[in-house]
Order: sequence, then structure tokens, then C-alpha cells
Amino acid sequence: MARTFDPVQLGSIELFCKAAELGSFTAAAGSLGVTPASVSRSIGRLEARLGVRLFTRTTRHVRLTSDGELYRGQCQQALDQIAEAERAITGRQSEPKGLLRISVGTVYGHHRLVPLLPRFSAAYPGVSIELNVSNRNVDFVEDGYDLAIRLGEPRDSRLVARKLEDATLGVFAAPDYLKRHGRPKHPDDLHRHQLIQFVLPSSGRPMPWLFRNPDGEDLEFAFKSRLRVHEDVLAGVGWAMAGGGLFQIYHFVAEQAVAAGRLVEVMRGWGGRSRPFYVLYPHNRHLSARVRAFVDFLAQAPDPG
Repeated sequence: MARTFDPVQLGSIELFCKAAELGSFTAAAGSLGVTPASVSRSIGRLEARLGVRLFTRTTRHVRLTSDGELYRGQCQQALDQIAEAERAITGRQSEPKGLLRISVGTVYGHHRLVPLLPRFSAAYPGVSIELNVSNRNVDFVEDGYDLAIRLGEPRDSRLVARKLEDATLGVFAAPDYLKRHGRPKHPDDLHRHQLIQFVLPSSGRPMPWLFRNPDGEDLEFAFKSRLRVHEDVLAGVGWAMAGGGLFQIYHFVAEQAVAAGRLVEVMRGWGGRSRPFYVLYPHNRHLSARVRAFVDFLAQAPDPG
């Protein structure tokens, strides 16, 4: 019976061939847009599955063993054939087809992306979609995602980043809370209020609130609150709607609650700040027709609201 390979195994083979070509796990990681640790783990799993050592390792470089040389020759030929087949098929496709794996953060996923997916599915019926809604960072090779949507411009030059929007911010509270505590009009007033603070999962640091004063000058309001939300921003929105305090969040998240009378925006005279959202994919990954179609769709899609 012929042996089948899952995407993780094929990804490990790709990492192995690149490390063999460059003679370095670190260089291979930089070339393919992953971390050196993920390269080491992937090749370790590959060696365990094969039951042989593919590399001899020192503190400065890696070198193929005789088994590694033999395996590399066969694997590289197979990868070249796969790449050629993909180029041929993609070029002939009249419509994008196949599985599209997407990772998106909770806020953008629930309030921006998910409402758009039916339109994309209707326009591209040959594309299957697998959606993961999570705020954790992804490893494109090891996790097998085609693209990710995240807050903030990435610092990793190995990723292609296409801005989707600058999402404007506002400070919101429930009407009942404002009836009991009054409306703040200036950042100095916030010290007398219950402030719900979001803690960034990537750093463990509280996210400052962003304001722009009436003269157009930008400022950050850094504070420490006894009311904190980790991981899921939407929990902070629910907390504010329950009357727990003030919360700064994107207008596109709060707009339905505002329309329903469950939240009220305050301090509008200090508004105007925003944070950017990007769609990301690796530089060196072959951009399939389905990925290109989805990226172009997001760039042209109207506001789902």
C-alpha cells in the first residue's frame, strides 16, 4: 500500500531540504518565514519517524550524514516536481479551488471576517474554508495556515503584510453605569472611574488607551486597573455592557450595542485614534489562486455591517 503524507510531514521535508541547502537551521528558518526552533523540532520529528540521523550538529553549523545526503536527493526531486505541478495547475485554473486555511483573532474574526465569508463562498464555490479563531501567533509552515489576520503591523520582514483597515477607537459604557458615575469628558476624569483594561496576550502588558486632544495631538493614557481582561477583548465589551465600567474598543465592535442602547460612547472630543489590521502570509510561500483571490476579496470587500 502506498504511504500517504499529511501537510505537517511535507512541511518537515521542505524544512529539511532548505536546511540541507543552506547548511543552517537558522538560515532555513529565515528563508521560509518560521523560527529556528520550529525547524529543529520538525527535523527532529522527521528523524524519529525515519529512525536515522539526517544531520550531524555542532554549535556553529549542521552537516548532512550519508543517510541525509541520500534522503535529500530524493526529497528535493519530489518537492521540485510538486512545485512544478502546482504552477501548472494554478496557471490553468479558471476558478480558484482547494482548501484555504485562515487564522484570525477573535475581534476581527467575529465582527469583520465571519460576516464576509458567505460572500466569498458564493463567489468562489470551488474553495473550501477552514477557519481558526484565536489570538495566538501562528507558525505558517508548522501549523499549515495559508494566511492570518492580526492587529498591528508585523515586525517580521519574512511576512507579506497587506493592510485591511485602520479601525477607529472609542470609549464606551453602559447607560446605567453613566447614570451612577457620570460621564468623563477629559482623560483626567478617568482616574475617578472604573476602567476595564485589556492585557495583551503577546507581552502580558496592559494595552494603553489612545486619545487625540482637541488640538490634534496624540497621547497614550497608561494606567493600572483592578479590572482586567486577558486573551479575549469581547469579554471586556460584555463587562462594560453589564455596567462594570468604561472600556476602549473599536467602533465596529461597539456599533450594534450602541444602536441597541446597551452602550454609550463618551469623550468623543478626544477620539480619532485607530489601530491597523493586516492580512499576513509568508514571502516565500507559493501564492495559490485561492489565497490571491481571498486577499484581493478582503481588500475590495465593503463594510460587512
